[in-house]
Amino acid sequence: MRKNYYIMQRAAVIFLLTLLITYTADGQMPGEKGILILMTDTATGKYGYRNEAGKIEIPFGKYSYCFTDTFRKYAIVLDSGRGFVAIDRQFRVLYDVFIFDNGPDYPSDGLFRIKSDSKIGYADENNGKIAVKPQFACGYPFENGVAKVALHCETKKSGEHSTWVSDEWFYINKTGARVDPSTKR
Repeated sequence: MRKNYYIMQRAAVIFLLTLLITYTADGQMPGEKGILILMTDTATGKYGYRNEAGKIEIPFGKYSYCFTDTFRKYAIVLDSGRGFVAIDRQFRVLYDVFIFDNGPDYPSDGLFRIKSDSKIGYADENNGKIAVKPQFACGYPFENGVAKVALHCETKKSGEHSTWVSDEWFYINKTGARVDPSTKR
């Protein structure tokens, strides 16, 4: 009995040492970049990002506006020539972000809407990866694991507001698969 206790204790110590050796001094896995932190120049109203050591990685004014305060894997920024976009850590554009209420779409149920060639899809708010590729003419935010979408729809304007109209609505889950609208699962 005592021998098993020492074996388990030794295994735990070896595991912890291996874990500590795997991480670098700044707590990041080897090859992983640390976070970037949003900076705002209050005099000019321009935005940029710096690393944790204070080095500027994205200079003030490169993007018209930055919506992500802590840039880990992706950030949502306003590119004056393109609109709201998500960028990766190499500062490449990943995709366009759907415009809602004069800004980038809000995450809902862990996903937010994106656009490509006038089609709507969904991306994961935690890692920025595309969860459902853009393929829908209209798509509402996810709620309780499902979203209402249509392959064909019209946009009807009413003053400054607009609504989507379609006879072909259906529901999808977070993988993009159609689900029964009566159960929404």
